[in-house]
Amino acid sequence: MKSIVCISSSFRAVCQHASACFLLNRSLSVCSSVGRCPHVASNITAIVAQPPCVTGVRCFQRTRNTAVQMATATSLPAPVPITEDEATVHQTGRRTTPQAAARAATHLSPYTPYAKPRRNGAALVNIQSLFEEDVISELCSRLADFPNNDRAEGLATLLGACVEFGLETHSPPVLRLMNECLELLSNRDIGVPQLCHLGKVACALEARQSPMVTAVLDSIGAAVEKDAVSPSEAATVYSLLTLFYEPVSQQQALILSALHKHTQRLVHRLRASQVSDILQSLLKLQQRQAITLVLRLSHRASRVFKAFSDDEIIKVLSALMILGQHDEELLAAMEKHLPERLGKCDPEVISTVMEYCLQMGCRSETVFEAVAENFVCNAEKHTTPQIAKQIVAMGRLNYLPQCSSQMFKKLESILSTRFSQFQPRSLIDVLHACIHLERFPLNYMSKVFSPYFLQRLQAHGEPFNKNTLGQLTQLHLSTVLECTHYWGPRLPFYLHVKKFSSADQAFETPMEYLLYKQVKGPLAQLLGGRFYSTRIFSQNGYSIDVEICLDENGFVLPLSQWEHTYKRIALCLDGQNRFCSNTKHLLGKEVTKRRHLDRMGYEVVQIPYFEFEELRTQGEKIQYLHNKIFPTISKFSY
Repeated sequence: MKSIVCISSSFRAVCQHASACFLLNRSLSVCSSVGRCPHVASNITAIVAQPPCVTGVRCFQRTRNTAVQMATATSLPAPVPITEDEATVHQTGRRTTPQAAARAATHLSPYTPYAKPRRNGAALVNIQSLFEEDVISELCSRLADFPNNDRAEGLATLLGACVEFGLETHSPPVLRLMNECLELLSNRDIGVPQLCHLGKVACALEARQSPMVTAVLDSIGAAVEKDAVSPSEAATVYSLLTLFYEPVSQQQALILSALHKHTQRLVHRLRASQVSDILQSLLKLQQRQAITLVLRLSHRASRVFKAFSDDEIIKVLSALMILGQHDEELLAAMEKHLPERLGKCDPEVISTVMEYCLQMGCRSETVFEAVAENFVCNAEKHTTPQIAKQIVAMGRLNYLPQCSSQMFKKLESILSTRFSQFQPRSLIDVLHACIHLERFPLNYMSKVFSPYFLQRLQAHGEPFNKNTLGQLTQLHLSTVLECTHYWGPRLPFYLHVKKFSSADQAFETPMEYLLYKQVKGPLAQLLGGRFYSTRIFSQNGYSIDVEICLDENGFVLPLSQWEHTYKRIALCLDGQNRFCSNTKHLLGKEVTKRRHLDRMGYEVVQIPYFEFEELRTQGEKIQYLHNKIFPTISKFSY
């Protein structure tokens, strides 16, 4: 609440004068506001209190009165009155103006422990008198005449004040208020917002397991089953469940299951902020199995994408990345709305968008071109992690923008001026992404291969990360195979990886077994036998799907005569995972692998899945392989 009025030991007298106002406003906010009584004299003065920091959810659903409590001088003889022109005493003990007091109160966090203030003259009144048992009893009796929703809000507000002032759960005022809440909750006739307010207070008082939390969840579950939850209330319930969710709780699991189904029916009514809030809650609740709901939320996000704030875009994309779901329409919405806002948005939005595209394997020319142009103009405003995410996404998704010349000049300028600001592994990510696009940062390879930089990678005493060593090895191979004019430092041999295959598929994607099963029969028939080998490793650690060896005359050699090999053919059986998810472009790591195999002397023949799957008959498949392989063989036949 925006202002909080101190209540003295004569609080009961104030209640008597203000009772008419209580009934008029139909809400109670003891620690915040009591309306102006109609019979109060005109020469009134404000009694300014020590604030208990009750904010946000404390106010009633129907009224949010934030005025300072007013009372007659005769009704409050004990405290020294302070006029509105005088300074207001805040929790910190400093004196500020009433306007500054109102501004400061808006930033008070809910349910923070109460810190006893320093005494600063007679103006500070003892608010602890509010928590006398007879005062609480009188307030509870007055609240009993209110409608259930207002009564629930009032009780939650009082309990919130108890939390603020650090009252123990077993103290008489708290026990009385909690008994009132349990009695009220038994009626099952309370609105969802009030239930969520009570749930938050109960969680702050008694943590996750308490009779009051159980009663709140029961009431919420009943409301969800009756489809009596609006879109905004659904978002509030998800947020509440994140406070005390326990996967082993059958009650909470049933509520979540029902809430998921209910929210799926409400998705088309969700606003942008609600989509963002629910996705964040699903992330905190670890609801990866709620695939249908997440996909529908992603679809809804594409509809309201223009209304998202920068922070909401970051939250939505971050949640979808972790939940592992992607909707093509969301990418289309980004292509439509992002280019026009890149110049004025938070740079973190750009890096998050590129990180999302990379994780989902989405190669968008529209988005990537806009990001590259923005990078050329505004890269100086970006942090080094933000720069790294943008370059890495373009490299790994094998996208070379039209303004690549200017982009790499800008990148080189940034590396020159801010080299020491990059974290070592982040810097290696950037340089490694460049070689996917056949841009070789030779000026900086000499630095990363230096003993000093290699020592920085082990600054914390940790062993070299295998992926980092793989990246350094590929950088080294690029200097050896593709940049023969480079004479700088090399990567020490003991740091080379022996094989690039790894569980996370960082450097190459394993052969798809289903595609191999479709190819092996026609291939053996074409070659006249099984004159090939599968899944073998090259000298530099790359795996080869299918290898065929030729002699000096261009004849295919059987496996027993491979010691007479003159030329090797590497068949790349490219399954779907080797391409971007939304295009037929190979990933950057696959392009780099093929370039290196070619420089190592292999004749690389590509068999993409989308071409081979179109073939229906055995004859078509044999003819397709013949057209792919034999033009290569004929080059060595004479």
